Amino acid sequence: MALNNTYDARLVQQETAVGAGVQILVLALLGTAIGMGPAGWVTGLVFAVATWAVLSRALHRSGLRTFGPANRVTLGRATLVGGVTALVADSFVSAPPVSLLVGLTAVALLLDGVDGKVARRTGTSTALGARFDMEVDAFLILVLSVYVSMALGPWVLLIGAMRYAFVAAARVAPWLNAPLPPSTARKTVAAMQGICLLVAGADLLPYAGNFAVALLALALLLWSFGRDVIWLWRESRTTGGTEGTGADTAPAGKRSALELELELELELAGR
Repeated sequence: MALNNTYDARLVQQETAVGAGVQILVLALLGTAIGMGPAGWVTGLVFAVATWAVLSRALHRSGLRTFGPANRVTLGRATLVGGVTALVADSFVSAPPVSLLVGLTAVALLLDGVDGKVARRTGTSTALGARFDMEVDAFLILVLSVYVSMALGPWVLLIGAMRYAFVAAARVAPWLNAPLPPSTARKTVAAMQGICLLVAGADLLPYAGNFAVALLALALLLWSFGRDVIWLWRESRTTGGTEGTGADTAPAGKRSALELELELELELAGR
């Protein structure tokens, strides 16, 4: 049994290494196609190595015996996000083709809902998979906000930074870590961030139009985060800051830590 577990763990780790290799291949193709400069290469390689290292560590800690089809889709999305990141970094020095950046981003956004559907259909939903998906989404929004901010101003960075600010605040105020009730509005707002930033970054509209689209995305995000923070604060006051979980009122003693973690990650993935 121990030998089988070791063999499975090695196979899982090999898949993350393959992902890093595919990322380097994507960078090579981009470099050949547009003559990407050092800034794009270095940023892309750092992204590939960091993704491999963080994901490998998370897989080791989770003890998963198989990587799973849904995680493979998410890893493919991460590869596209790495390409977008390299192009955005290169844009500080030169001007990469907007069509290429928009194309990679559009595919990454379209695949956003695929991994979740695959996980549900194959019965392979895990806390790690939900967190992986969430982090890929969040980083793509951050990168896009950096790109759009170069044309519209630094205020656009608030869109990409807000989720990370929420995570940082939760370390100081643990009541922010409580699970949120399901919300279609929250998921809709989260999905709109990438679409709005993609539209603004594609520069298909006049300056005023791009500004309005990005401002709409920020306003919706502020509303969504603000609503959730108020709900969490009220729940912490009601429950004394201990168990507040909102919609789910099942006794904590009857639910495993893994179930609670999975619920939290799946809800936050709607961000």
